[in-house]
Amino acid sequence: MHPYIKPVYDQFSKQANKENAAGMKAYMLHQFIFFGIKTPLRDSIVKAHIKTHPLNDMAAIEKIVKELWAMPNRELSYFAIDVFAANKKLWTPASIALIEYCITNKSWWETVDTIANEWLGPYFKIFPDQILHVTKKWNQSENIWLQRSSLLFQKSYKKETDTALLSKYILHLKDSKEFFIRKAIGWALREYSKTNSEWVIQFVATNSLSPLSKKEALKRIHAKPVN
Repeated sequence: MHPYIKPVYDQFSKQANKENAAGMKAYMLHQFIFFGIKTPLRDSIVKAHIKTHPLNDMAAIEKIVKELWAMPNRELSYFAIDVFAANKKLWTPASIALIEYCITNKSWWETVDTIANEWLGPYFKIFPDQILHVTKKWNQSENIWLQRSSLLFQKSYKKETDTALLSKYILHLKDSKEFFIRKAIGWALREYSKTNSEWVIQFVATNSLSPLSKKEALKRIHAKPVN
């Protein structure tokens, strides 16, 4: 075990809770095992470790992230996400290879969506020249998690959202039968509705989207109180 990982692993082991772990495993459809550490405690352990153990080498970070990703307890994947996110100053354009690795290995919605928030949004802000090359490939791939990532990477961009690109990617995937793609289409539109609800209303009205995508896209708009 990498010496950077061991102190956190030991604390996670010490704080393990079998009852919590069983509930978390069930929530994730029994795909992963857990220590059973709830988010506030996990965050406090990880943030303290990252603060007191600074890293300054991307090769070491990539090794740590991949080792954490290969370990069975799901909280260690969340630890990996935090470690990589905390070291943005060391990212290079080539870091996208590690990002794609984590999206496509041990994939499920909670890590993929957290990566979209914590890694992809910032990465493409730092390296905007990578956007078209990378996300076009993802959008046209056969991997639903790469497809989902192409839809969600702009989720926090607000007024900086490239609506032409978002439209293109949604329309390419709008007939997908995959729940996680239909949901992501709606989620991406719902997030952008916070910035430009009229655009989202018009987009939904003029394009044939699945009922789930439409429902998710308009959820916030329909929830607005009537004056």
